[in-house]
Order: sequence, then structure tokens, then C-alpha cells
Amino acid sequence: MILQLKQLFDIDGEIKNLDFSINPEDLSDLSVSRSFSSLIAIKGKIENRAGVVTLAYVTKFSMNLSCDRCLKDFSREYEYKFEHILIQSTNTDNDEYIVCKDNTLDLNELAISDLLLQLPTKILCREDCRGLCYVCGQDLNEGECNCS
Repeated sequence: MILQLKQLFDIDGEIKNLDFSINPEDLSDLSVSRSFSSLIAIKGKIENRAGVVTLAYVTKFSMNLSCDRCLKDFSREYEYKFEHILIQSTNTDNDEYIVCKDNTLDLNELAISDLLLQLPTKILCREDCRGLCYVCGQDLNEGECNCS
């Protein structure tokens, strides 16, 4: 979703509400796309307060995953909150701001980047997952093995 933000940058107090979804099929170039089991719902707003334009939004989605310890498949819902300050241009390489060249913002690209960076690097089916025995492969969550 490409947003035109000229009016938001120009008018103090201007607000634009956001409520849309990204289809996981639109992420076909990412290897993680097949893991999404639901639409990626995005709700939030862009607001100009005293000349400072802020974007605040929440993403909600479900993913089909495999546990990194016991290899079981499971599904999990995620909800993440993000906030950014939007600017029209900058003279430095500052990662604190999102630069909106030509007063436009590709919200799909930003939201996908935000949520992929937020996902945990180690995926566990539960916090206390005991994994597999490294000798016989028994799932230690289901019971002890006979290895020494």
C-alpha cells in the first residue's frame, strides 16, 4: 500500500487512520511467506502533531512453525506494535527516522520489514521445550529415553 503523505506533512493536526491487510501470497519472494497462515492485519494511524509526523500501528497474524528443539509443527499468533517518525528528507544516515521521498510511503514494505525483524530467532513450541535426545531422537517432552 503506497500512501501519499503531502497533506499530512503540510497540515498540523491532520490524521490518517489505517486498517488493511497484507496477503501472505504477496510475500512470495520471501522464504518465510509460506509460514504465514493468516492475513497480516494492520491497524493504526499517521498523525501530524506540531509538525512531527508519527506512524503508530499494530500488526496481527498467525504463522505455522516448527519447533527448533523438538521439530513439532505448531501454529502461533503474533501481535506487535510499532512506532516511527516520518520525515520528508534528511542530510544524514539516521536510522531513527523513515524518509518519505516524494511524500510517499510504502507501508507494506515497512510493515513486513518491521515484523520480520521482530520475529524471534529461536522458535520454540513452548518455553520449557526439552527437545530431542541427541542419541536416540526420543522427544523428551513425551517421556524419558533409555540412553545413558
